[in-house]
Amino acid sequence: MAKRLDPHTLTAEVVFKIEFYEVDSMRIAWHGNYINYFDKARCALLDKIGYTYLDMEESGYVFPVTEVKVKYMKSLRFGDTCRAKAILDEYENMLRMHFELYNAETGELTTKGTVSQMCVEVKTGESQFVCPKVFTDKVEALLRAQQTAE
Repeated sequence: MAKRLDPHTLTAEVVFKIEFYEVDSMRIAWHGNYINYFDKARCALLDKIGYTYLDMEESGYVFPVTEVKVKYMKSLRFGDTCRAKAILDEYENMLRMHFELYNAETGELTTKGTVSQMCVEVKTGESQFVCPKVFTDKVEALLRAQQTAE
């Protein structure tokens, strides 16, 4: 059974400006860049867990994206400050996070989405139907540390 977390148990946020090269002719952030914004927050959460993309590779695993869902509710525009939040939803059978993007100045939720990633062993190229222990141990240690701090 997959380990599902309370929706705000493990989170990380990053704040950044929407740059000119990220927008279309109407100065609205191009829709494809929102996936990059999700990834900024995902990297921050993986850093917090202590299992970055480089750590994944070093431990013999990669986690290719298998599914992306995005709901665009309000545009981010050139010069806006975005607050991107990643929330870990599942970590045993796959890596699944959901994301919330906010206009940091107004506090408005602009975009939300989910991304699923499946574990693949680098040496064999085979999909793994459980995440490696090195990753799940790090998640569980962080969860314990957070509970102790509360």
